Amino acid sequence: MVDFTSSSDASTLTAADDVLVRWVRADQLLSVRRSVRAVVPSGMAVGLAAAGVALYSSASSTEPLAWLLLVVLSNAFRAFVCRSVRASERSPGGLDELGIAGQLRLVTLSSFLSGCVWALLPMFCSSEVPSQTLFFMTVVCGVCAGSVIYSAAYAPVPVVFVTPALLSVTGWLLWTGGFYHNALALMVVMYLGTLVHASLRGDRAYQVSSRLKNEALFMASELRQTHAQSSRTARELDFRANHDSLTGLFNREGFFEAASRFDHAMGSRHDHAALMLDLDGFKAVNDAFGHKTGDQVLQDVGRWLQARLAKHDAVVGRWGGDEFAVFYHPRGEQVGQGGKEGHEGQGAQGPHQGPDAPEAVAEELIRSIGQATSSYGGQLGLSIGICTGHDCSVAEMLSFSDEALYEAKRLGRNRCHRFDHALHSRLLSRRDIERDLAEAIASNAICVWYQPILGEGGHRLHSLEALLRWQHPRHGWVAPADVIYAAANTGLAERLLRHILGEICKGIEQLSAAGARFDDVPVAMNVSPREMAQLPVDAIVLDCLAKHGLPTHRLQIEITEEVALDTSAAKMRLRALAEAGISIVIDDFGVGYSSLASLRGEHVRQVKIDRSFILNLASSPGSRLMVEAVIRLGQSLFIEVVAEGVENREELEALKALGSPLLQGYYFMRPAPLAKVIAWAEQREDAATAQS
Repeated sequence: MVDFTSSSDASTLTAADDVLVRWVRADQLLSVRRSVRAVVPSGMAVGLAAAGVALYSSASSTEPLAWLLLVVLSNAFRAFVCRSVRASERSPGGLDELGIAGQLRLVTLSSFLSGCVWALLPMFCSSEVPSQTLFFMTVVCGVCAGSVIYSAAYAPVPVVFVTPALLSVTGWLLWTGGFYHNALALMVVMYLGTLVHASLRGDRAYQVSSRLKNEALFMASELRQTHAQSSRTARELDFRANHDSLTGLFNREGFFEAASRFDHAMGSRHDHAALMLDLDGFKAVNDAFGHKTGDQVLQDVGRWLQARLAKHDAVVGRWGGDEFAVFYHPRGEQVGQGGKEGHEGQGAQGPHQGPDAPEAVAEELIRSIGQATSSYGGQLGLSIGICTGHDCSVAEMLSFSDEALYEAKRLGRNRCHRFDHALHSRLLSRRDIERDLAEAIASNAICVWYQPILGEGGHRLHSLEALLRWQHPRHGWVAPADVIYAAANTGLAERLLRHILGEICKGIEQLSAAGARFDDVPVAMNVSPREMAQLPVDAIVLDCLAKHGLPTHRLQIEITEEVALDTSAAKMRLRALAEAGISIVIDDFGVGYSSLASLRGEHVRQVKIDRSFILNLASSPGSRLMVEAVIRLGQSLFIEVVAEGVENREELEALKALGSPLLQGYYFMRPAPLAKVIAWAEQREDAATAQS
């Protein structure tokens, strides 16, 4: 027969069986000890009676007294061996199998010695006095019967006791001789066999009953252990499900649940504060020191937050990445209480006062953040968004504090900001934008306007910059950055990029149809850092140009300086676009973190001098020197230089004096639909031709 039991299951069953065997043997030892201790007093009494009869019938008192002394010593030894009756001996912490076997052998030895003492009793018998012989024979047989009755749990103990005693009786009867004595000897032997058989059957019956009992105990013990293990596992799984594995703080789900319980326990009549924290400069830690150090910083910050906020009974969690969330009840006095103040739906009331006011707590955390991040040898900042209220849910408060955090980082970082009317309006606007973005793309409500870039001192159209435009039905014109942000949040980034690129390709076709003067005018398309990092921009651009049958030199990709130097993936995509014939334009040149390094790549064909230098051109010698240096650098590297943001005649003349080859700004024309730009360019070139 095939055994399908696995080796692990077989080993488990063997171990359980070993435990049961040990428990049964321990029960036998315990039962024998109890029975021996119970019969020792009666054995002493019977021994005294037998010794008294022997003294009465014997001419000498030496032998009876010597035998009585042996009885006393043997019973004392048996009592000593069986002195300990402890139920703990069968527990896992009690005796092992070898210890139990040794104790049983010792009890058996004491029983054997006692049986040998009783085997001496027939020496007081006399064939001449039948009544005396009958007395001693009856005593021996009675003692043997009692031994079997009391010690049935373990057969060796009664067997070794009755065997020498009854064999001694049998031997005396056979030695005396005669028909009746021989017949009696035969009966004693049969009696001995019956007692041994009864002892063995009692042993087996006891083992069966003991095993059944111990199996039940073992199963109960296993169930208790399994239940305890299951409880521990459930608690561990619950902890892992609700806590961050790195810091040990609540994760998002655990934080939300704990904060909701806290909110419910305090009641809606009390204000709560939600703080969203973000480490400023944490990315630089990972880049400079590695992720292991970054993880250590996050762990240090987690412990520091728990220690700092313990006095406020705050719920602290890791929201994700280097963001942390805090929820607590400010106990200080509140200014301006009484009804729902502040914006609709945010539940904000007047500012709290006291050391546990949200602003005070946030400022204290910002001041002391260095204590938590000094282990790696650097210094990080901390930006905090705050929301207080009692008439909105925990989820809303966390969303509001996250919006306030975004504003704090926008305002310069390492500061705190409270969620207010303006942020609430902006949040509602962004939610509407995200909700309506997909429909706007599908209905072509998102369009492209163009702003000209001029050469020859502002007289000839050199190229166009395509700019995203969307007039929302409720919120009016939406800033391009907000549209791109909404697309990223809603998973529509690639769809938006393809839509804008398709509109630009249609614009290039419209330029070609407008006349020969526009045949070679390229169009620059802005690509955000997030798009360049996360989307296959090179494949999308080349695929769209191929579908429209347009040459690659008609399109330029305009990026910020940071993208050009950010990741290997961005560099690879830019290289692929440049090799296909698409010019790469660096926007906001001069304000990034490695301006000259961005010009090393062979794919850069144009740079735009940032507006901040043009604005201070007349009053700042440094700005004039910077603009002139960039222009000369572009000439030496054969890179086109565009001065963007020209807004008045003075700036135009100053740039002309510096030899700026390309110009762009509101002074010439604001962004407009392509048809209007084409008409403007035709009119401007015609006027320039007529003047010349």
